[in-house]
Amino acid sequence: MQGFSDPVICPKLAQAHRLARPDGAVALADAPSSNSSMTTRELQEHWRQEKCGWKQVKLLFEVASARVEERKVSKFVMYQIIVVQTGSFDSNKAILERRYSDFERLQKNLLKTFGEEIEDIAFPKKRLLGNFTEEMMSARRLAFQDYLRLLYAIRCVRRSREFIDFLTRPELREAFGCLRAGRYAEALGILVRVVPLQEKLTAHCPAARVPALCAVLLCHRDLERPQEAFAAGQRALQHLHAREGHRYYAPLLDAMVRLAYALGEDFVSLQERLEESQLRRPTPRAFTLKELTVREYLH
Repeated sequence: MQGFSDPVICPKLAQAHRLARPDGAVALADAPSSNSSMTTRELQEHWRQEKCGWKQVKLLFEVASARVEERKVSKFVMYQIIVVQTGSFDSNKAILERRYSDFERLQKNLLKTFGEEIEDIAFPKKRLLGNFTEEMMSARRLAFQDYLRLLYAIRCVRRSREFIDFLTRPELREAFGCLRAGRYAEALGILVRVVPLQEKLTAHCPAARVPALCAVLLCHRDLERPQEAFAAGQRALQHLHAREGHRYYAPLLDAMVRLAYALGEDFVSLQERLEESQLRRPTPRAFTLKELTVREYLH
């Protein structure tokens, strides 16, 4: 997959952070397009808000339980992970399940990129015997809890594609699969659980949340909930502020124009933004928002 980047106007912010895009590509942190019509004062305010948004959201990881899962041809231990934001009551705590092989894959991927950074972090090894005893599962549960805590403490690791994918990608793949199959209520049920976690993990990169928010928009729209769809689209547009070159910008605006018109909202200003963007960045054939969104998480 190919990454993307936008020209950085402010020299002081030229060293953008690496971040994880939901489609797996690595991109630069948000930067206004050089073709933006924003004034100098507006740009300065935009950068001030962006820098504030880069402040770390501190998360606490608890591996709450471990259970044996038996299938026809396999047997493995499933670990329940709870992720909460510290410092305040978190009504959107994330609960997910991962098996040992998922942790093992995370470790292998991280070693390829961050070998030196994580060389002192112990990874629970498998044993020839006794992997399914209560004693072993309890010890490994606590070990994985420490493992996630130590990984998250390393800035480059917690912002990496590998770490964020481990915590969000399985659920996002399932949600987008349901979206492609037309199971909108099922997709929405998954998205409302995983999007808050994705937001906490990608505070340094608002644009990384856009595909999932667009999927929320599409689910609500096709479930005939235009007001909720419009609200999700507004959140997505906020994350694309001054990023006209983003692949979701024009398709999202087009969908929002239609929703605004149907709801009696201000569709004229949205239409003007779309037309201005198309004049500055003409494309031979534009995808609709749904055509673009259903292509996410195919692999």
